[in-house]
Amino acid sequence: MKKTKCYENYPPWIVLVSNLVSLLIYAIGAFIIYEVGIIWLILYLLFILFLEIKLLMKSCVNCYYYGKYCAFGKGKISKLFFKKGNARKFMQKQITWKEIIPDFLVSVIPMIVGIILLIRKFNLLILVLVISLFLLSFSGNALVRGSLTCKYCKQREMGCPAEQLFNKKKK
Repeated sequence: MKKTKCYENYPPWIVLVSNLVSLLIYAIGAFIIYEVGIIWLILYLLFILFLEIKLLMKSCVNCYYYGKYCAFGKGKISKLFFKKGNARKFMQKQITWKEIIPDFLVSVIPMIVGIILLIRKFNLLILVLVISLFLLSFSGNALVRGSLTCKYCKQREMGCPAEQLFNKKKK
């Protein structure tokens, strides 16, 4: 079986596509949440910001791609704000399903809010946004991670706790 080449720095188009999926998820979620009020929108955006900063601070600093262009460009961003960590910490970290619940909530909360809004009063735009959010969150993310990002990741080959969680067949 042919071994897949890993990227030292991901091509800009992959960084763009990967981030576009995430940004679309955030934007659609924000639009749906905004329908219930500006305060809820602000809380939702702060939640996303918290998760992104936590990722940069706790994971990206210890990643092989720190200071480089990973599939999401966060290695470069992390270097701008945080000191390099320890690569062993990244490889030794264990991730559980419980720990990734907040990441899923970024999509699930707006989907639930959208469904509630649809039950209260049908709105074609909200329906389209909820469906789009569902497709992007599950199929879009799966496509990006399966075909563009994880497949070519040097850190995955060295040891990645997310890969270990999602790819149980290797155990």
